[in-house]
Amino acid sequence: MKRTITATYRDGVFYPNEPCDLPEGAMVEIRELANGVRPPSEVDPEKRRRIMSELVKSMTENPLHLS
Repeated sequence: MKRTITATYRDGVFYPNEPCDLPEGAMVEIRELANGVRPPSEVDPEKRRRIMSELVKSMTENPLHLS
């Protein structure tokens, strides 16, 4: 059975993003996703809309002044 286990690479080690029950010594295949771009951690569309709305509001209320 094939399944997808996402992991984050830090300090030379792959850390699973969620618990996995692989047996000791299990062989895995690792592929980089889109040049290191990670999939969103929040998958609920409504929560993502709320987060984006809060971000845009914060950016509007606190604009960067580059001078």
